Amino acid sequence: MEFPILSLMLAVPLVAAIACLFLNASSARMVALFATLIDLALGILLWLNYDIGGAQWQFTERAQLFAGFQYALGIDGIALMLIMLSVFLMPICILASWDSITKRVGEYMAAFLLMEVLMIGVFAAQDLFLFYIFFEAGLIPMYLIIGVWGGDNRIYASYKFFLYTLLGSVLMLIAMLWMVNEAGTSDIPTLMQYDFPVGAQLWLWLAFFASFAVKMPMWPVHTWLPDAHVQAPTAGSVILAGVLLKLGGYGFIRFSLPMFPDASADLAWLVFALSMVAVIYTSLVALVQQDMKKLIAYSSVAHMAIVTVGLFAFNVQGLEGAMMVMLGHGLVSGALFLCVGVIYDRLHTREIARYGGLSINMPKYALFFLLFTMASVGLPGTSNFVGEFLALAGIYEVSTFVTLVCTTGIILGAAYMLYLFRRVAFGEQKNADAAAMTDLNAREWAMLAPIAAAVLWMGVYPESFLAPMRQDIAALETRLASVAPRYDSALDEGTPRENAANYVEYEGHEEGEH
Repeated sequence: MEFPILSLMLAVPLVAAIACLFLNASSARMVALFATLIDLALGILLWLNYDIGGAQWQFTERAQLFAGFQYALGIDGIALMLIMLSVFLMPICILASWDSITKRVGEYMAAFLLMEVLMIGVFAAQDLFLFYIFFEAGLIPMYLIIGVWGGDNRIYASYKFFLYTLLGSVLMLIAMLWMVNEAGTSDIPTLMQYDFPVGAQLWLWLAFFASFAVKMPMWPVHTWLPDAHVQAPTAGSVILAGVLLKLGGYGFIRFSLPMFPDASADLAWLVFALSMVAVIYTSLVALVQQDMKKLIAYSSVAHMAIVTVGLFAFNVQGLEGAMMVMLGHGLVSGALFLCVGVIYDRLHTREIARYGGLSINMPKYALFFLLFTMASVGLPGTSNFVGEFLALAGIYEVSTFVTLVCTTGIILGAAYMLYLFRRVAFGEQKNADAAAMTDLNAREWAMLAPIAAAVLWMGVYPESFLAPMRQDIAALETRLASVAPRYDSALDEGTPRENAANYVEYEGHEEGEH
């Protein structure tokens, strides 16, 4: 398929964003929704035309803009899945903002559409500097969305978000300049196969880690996230949790692991240590939260820690699990923030204590909320179960201790999510204003039902999501195989299999005798 579909997916929301700046509120809403739905249709077309088992990089487009900088786009299965997540959530975000955003609606819609351009650009970029531009520019619309349309403490939250994420990325730019000078190219597929000097890999890895760890966000550089979530409007929280947190994980898969395999192996212990602390610490912090958004924000940090341990397990199960957790978490955490937004629009408070017994007057809402709570916990048959199971199976091959600690986090996750659901949906109705709230309207159904369907689809038939990524993950694992770290799960390779073979041979010999 020679059609420049990736460029079109960037152009549609960009043109719509410019148009929204000159339209009135109702027209801007319609244009934004229409543009995001066109991009979703193009994304589905991309998925249907993706050749599983074909070339690693497909739908490639290249144009030399000026010396040393090229406009190069292309996707593999990993990028395809993350682009699909982005275009799927974006129309839902526009619907979530339909009534709640009343001031400067045109600018708000333009900011969201620009965000969509930059997110697709990050996943599709095949040039190092083009990636960097998309990666960093994504800060700007999110900064504006929090700073202009956020809560009472929005200025503090937006500055904190901006400074944290920008400071980490300055080091990454310096590392990129060195890499291009060393390898003589800024082409990402070429750099993924390039063997950088082992001595330099450590510093390059740390420079990239400074940026990706903040974006994930990993403990202890996660403190910007709860503030950003609490102050952001509902749709801002959905896209922040759904897609922007995945940029760090994508960075590890695309840069840190294939480009610096030796350093990744040497520093895997650091990633494991930070992830174990994150899983336990943020889960315990989530347990005591009184603000619904803060609770879900801390749960995001714990879930993303499962992603990082899966990635640094250096095996197929861990890598596939990490990708599935990213996709599943993108759907489920986005849906949970939407659920908070639904009741916040009615009562204008996120305080858990103000609710209770909502399953009486809002049974349809309670059913959706229950599904997403169970998916967050990792109930079999939902999206998160598949990813968490694979990621933990992957890390179990490397370290039983890390697996034990991370599994404890999943148990704590069940505790804080079920505790949240019980306090909001069950119990007696103490507050008359909460008891008088109406159930879901048609717009809210249109927001929650597609995510619910996707969560169940992913849980029941994960192969449709794993198949496009399998070849790329296998290629990455091959690249990492020679340096894969061995911790307390290390076995003498081949021994169990040899023993089994000997046993079978012995059995056959015995049968022959008789």
